[in-house]
Amino acid sequence: MIHKTPIAVLISGRGSNMRALIEACARPDYPARIVLVLSNRPDAGGLEVAREAGLPTIAIDHKAFGKDREAHEIKVDEAIKASGAEIVCLAGYMRVLTPYLVDAWHGKMLNIHPSLLPAFPGLHTHEAAIAAGANEHGCTIHFVTSGVDEGPVLAQARVPVLPSDTPETLAARVLEQEHQLYPRVLADVISRLHPGE
Repeated sequence: MIHKTPIAVLISGRGSNMRALIEACARPDYPARIVLVLSNRPDAGGLEVAREAGLPTIAIDHKAFGKDREAHEIKVDEAIKASGAEIVCLAGYMRVLTPYLVDAWHGKMLNIHPSLLPAFPGLHTHEAAIAAGANEHGCTIHFVTSGVDEGPVLAQARVPVLPSDTPETLAARVLEQEHQLYPRVLADVISRLHPGE
């Protein structure tokens, strides 16, 4: 019987990458299980997706904390730790994290970003890639550090930028790659943290 490492998934929206992780974790041979889906937005569509999959969910609304990001993160960290998660996967979690949460999960928090970092950190990456005349675009999975989208790169997937591309068509092609890459990289990270299991 394969050991399944407990993970928490943090989302802010529809959670399409979370869905890819849910599907991967449902496989008997996949080395992770989701013990918590957490959102900073109570209306995030992905929470309902997670509930329908029978997963524990919690919403900790950042608005209730005003500008005090760390106070919000203390509650997020408490919820993650209470779930028993050993790895945190950010999947469209639209918050700039403070050192409090980043340091608490150093080397155990992954993020997926829709560009080939270090190109196009931040938001609106598909528009930026087209505006820059990039020949290729893609997605990056990296460990989270205090710098926005600056952590060590774990893996990337590439797609060509076509002359006919709009931000929407490019985003759709990149998203397909995201859904394949995230489960694969998470499994690799777990195998390094738990060799021989």
